Amino acid sequence: MDPRDYRPPRWLRNPHVQSVLSSSGLRRLLARKRRQAVEASAESHLLQCSDGVILQGFLTRQSMQAVANGLVVLLHGWEGSARSNYVLHTAARLLQTGFDVFRLNFRDHGDTHHLNPDLFSSNKLSEVVDAVADVAQRFTPPWMGIVGYSLGGNFALRVALQTRTASLPLGHAIAICPVVSPPAGLQAIEDSPWFYEYYFMRKWTQSLRRKQALYPESFRFTTQELTGGIRELTRVLVERHTALGTLENYLESYSIAGDRLAAMPIGAHILTAADDPVIPLADFHALQLPPQVTLDVATHGGHCGFLDGWHLRGFAEEYVAHRLLQACLSSGENRSVSPQQLD
Repeated sequence: MDPRDYRPPRWLRNPHVQSVLSSSGLRRLLARKRRQAVEASAESHLLQCSDGVILQGFLTRQSMQAVANGLVVLLHGWEGSARSNYVLHTAARLLQTGFDVFRLNFRDHGDTHHLNPDLFSSNKLSEVVDAVADVAQRFTPPWMGIVGYSLGGNFALRVALQTRTASLPLGHAIAICPVVSPPAGLQAIEDSPWFYEYYFMRKWTQSLRRKQALYPESFRFTTQELTGGIRELTRVLVERHTALGTLENYLESYSIAGDRLAAMPIGAHILTAADDPVIPLADFHALQLPPQVTLDVATHGGHCGFLDGWHLRGFAEEYVAHRLLQACLSSGENRSVSPQQLD
């Protein structure tokens, strides 16, 4: 599936329209049937991670064929959740393609603030690796992939880098509009139209207030801190609640820029849009990728949009399903996938 095949109608070629509609209530409304297909039979699971960390996720089993092609772990973006529009659309498409789907909530996302006393931060990779390992051990799928959007795409690629060292049975990874260079991404949000920072700050401060209400002895956020912007609030939290010392150290701690993906042990695909308003295209062109990692750049799509019509379904979920079927078939480990499914 070539990103050059993605040609949205003229009214959907504006990157801000794409980005806003992707997470909109309108898209949620239009996806009622897809949402029901994913959530009606979903099983909630609490995953045990190191240091007593607990993460929540939801398993939905496919019903298209006798045996599933495999299982795909889906990772949402920052301040999203396992119920975000793009996660549910992708999950529905993967179920139709014969994959079981596990939608993971990061710490302090969804309704999970009560599960762990410490705050979420983007450098907490080990607990996500542990969660993926727990999923693999519980459900023993014949084949396994991981897919993430935005910050979840960054996590998906970092988890995939640990495939060998953490003995994860991952066969392929896909990242949609992943955060590559966190300093550049932060600057891009600040330079974008005001509603991007407003959107993220509104959701983030709601999350922090919820955490403070649950653990008042641990967290004290002032009104000034909660209204000072993403950069300054991040700086406060890093200095107060991490051992990293500085904002710069924190941003560097989860970067995948430069040659950090060069040692990728499995196949991976990265899909981004040339007009993404919050993840600079230059970050992707500067990546040093091994042959088994493919970068695909669509002309349009905004940030995690890729919507292709009035129904607000997207190219991204078709891309994910197609790429994972290809990877599953080419692995030779799963004979339930037929070449016709790739058509």
